[in-house]
Amino acid sequence: MALLLVHQKQILSEKELVEIKVWQIEDNPAFPDKIKYSMTYAVKTNGKYERMLCYDNEKGKGHHEHRLGRERKIEFKDWMELARRFTDEVEKLRRLIQ
Repeated sequence: MALLLVHQKQILSEKELVEIKVWQIEDNPAFPDKIKYSMTYAVKTNGKYERMLCYDNEKGKGHHEHRLGRERKIEFKDWMELARRFTDEVEKLRRLIQ
């Protein structure tokens, strides 16, 4: 069973959105931290949202990010620290894109 802790969706502009979802998970070997999350920053191009940055811990992949089409492992301490880091990274990307 999973308990939804956070679900925030924020429209940043006509072309940008951020969505953060965090669940508390019961004992599950796929999620040893007992947390599942998805933190996404997307930008609309050609009428369709494209993921620019995403932090998630998809089953079997562990903690990782998707950034501008590339995937790599990331460090995880707790979801609140990760959300702060995600927000900082979104702001950096927004400055680059605009």
